Amino acid sequence: MNAQPDLFDRTLFKNRRIRALKAAKPGADFLLAEVATDLEDRLRLVNRTFRTAVDLGGHTGLISSAISNTGKAERVLRADLFTSDPHLSAPDFVCDDALLPLKDQSVDLIVSALNLHTVNDLPGCFVQIRRALAPDGLFLATLPGAGTLTELRDSLTRAELEATGGAAARVLPFADTRDLGALLQRAGFALPVTDLDTITVRYDNMFALLHDLRSMGATSVLRETARIPLSRATLLRAAEIYAEDHSDDDGRIRASFAFVTLSGWAPHESQQKPLLPGSAKTRLADALGVEEAKL
Repeated sequence: MNAQPDLFDRTLFKNRRIRALKAAKPGADFLLAEVATDLEDRLRLVNRTFRTAVDLGGHTGLISSAISNTGKAERVLRADLFTSDPHLSAPDFVCDDALLPLKDQSVDLIVSALNLHTVNDLPGCFVQIRRALAPDGLFLATLPGAGTLTELRDSLTRAELEATGGAAARVLPFADTRDLGALLQRAGFALPVTDLDTITVRYDNMFALLHDLRSMGATSVLRETARIPLSRATLLRAAEIYAEDHSDDDGRIRASFAFVTLSGWAPHESQQKPLLPGSAKTRLADALGVEEAKL
């Protein structure tokens, strides 16, 4: 049986991230900064400390700083993705987040922000992360989810259909909250939790949005279409559709970013476990204050 081809071109993803790092346009990390603040707030609420934490993705140092700010980790390791960030001190190590160089049960906290959505084998990646965590270790991550860049997807698709009669995928497919939660469970995490937060960013036009995505190293890396550019005429038509159907009264366009935050714990005997069927000590009817009737 032939293996299913990879969806994402990881080499292209690497090259675009490296190029974005070298360019380092001020403010290009505004979405990552927003996510870092949210992850910091969430980590502050965790009622325990961790010996060793890993910032899996590393670049800009925002996540490492967020972990350190909470005082929850005795030691924070920055793991830059593919290459060192030239604007920061050397990372603790450089890695591919699809192939973790971590020994089993070697760290206590792994935090990832806006990286894992381009891993071809996300279930396998989650398993690697769970194995790298010591018992009762925490995995905390934010990924772009379903609903991200829906306006851009719609505008590009319709413009390409008009121009050629067919349309290729030009925006990455993003997993929804329920699917990511199921992957956590499948990977063996205990107490998995997922939630969704949507941020709307406004731009003067579609090209300003595309400029920001390039600055983030976040343009499409779909293997089938990443190197097949759209014509200038099609892009201009897409910008028209975007302005017509996805703008506010002042003429500025909207871009939606749906962020799924997930957490899961490496199993440990001290964690809460669901009650076995039939082990309840109180009847539901008593709790609700009603009479129980047989069906």
